[in-house]
Amino acid sequence: MSNDESSNNKAGTPSKRGGIQVIARAAMILRTLEDEADGLSLGEIAARVDLARSTVQRIVAALADEQMLIAASPKSRVKLGPALIRLARATNIEIEQIVHPIMEAISREINETIDLSVVQGKSAVFIDQVLGTHRLRAVSAVGERFPLHCTACGKALLSAIPAKNLDKILASDLQQFTENTITDPDRLREQIAKMKNGDPAIDNEEHTEGICAIGMAFTDPLDRIFAISIPVPTNRFKRNKDILQEALLDCRSQIVATLGEMRGAD
Repeated sequence: MSNDESSNNKAGTPSKRGGIQVIARAAMILRTLEDEADGLSLGEIAARVDLARSTVQRIVAALADEQMLIAASPKSRVKLGPALIRLARATNIEIEQIVHPIMEAISREINETIDLSVVQGKSAVFIDQVLGTHRLRAVSAVGERFPLHCTACGKALLSAIPAKNLDKILASDLQQFTENTITDPDRLREQIAKMKNGDPAIDNEEHTEGICAIGMAFTDPLDRIFAISIPVPTNRFKRNKDILQEALLDCRSQIVATLGEMRGAD
């Protein structure tokens, strides 16, 4: 290697490191603004990311030039900009592509069906499924709709939706499907409160006689709400409830960890 080449490498290394550092700092600033609908001032951002105000000002200006940040007020507050929405839409990554391999791995361990669902109106809709291997198993088609108040997937979704939406659903006529169906809004709220503290949702033959299920909710980086659930014939559910709960928790933990990496979480 010539002296000139060596000199260029030495000169280029700090620049490369500096570029990576700037990207990391820009990402940190964007994450700081993630839940700030009214924006933050440069001083507030600097305090939260522990950087000099002048450094923050330069990075914010560069991000604003790309419409990743926009002015939130006349007093130099900034918030996330429209370019981030366009980028999010352009990723075109469906949640099923990310979650399905995790569901498959857990299903192989317990030999049970695992479903993935979302809220549509007042229903839970299955958008993906991994079939279990037992000859006697609970299976519903992808695209099928289920009530929210009496299914494991539905109650899990209820535990994660905004309070005003929950109020509307619980104020509506809650249909009785079996003798176990809970139609009392207060009892459902008690269950939902426990789910918010980490308990799984349980369907104890509340929608279909002979079928029980267990479910939990999670959100993706776009704050969309999903639920994973494991439906099982009642006799096997009662016998293996602890195993199913452990498998569900493991499945959700892996999904949350994977989505956390997408969010740029530590």
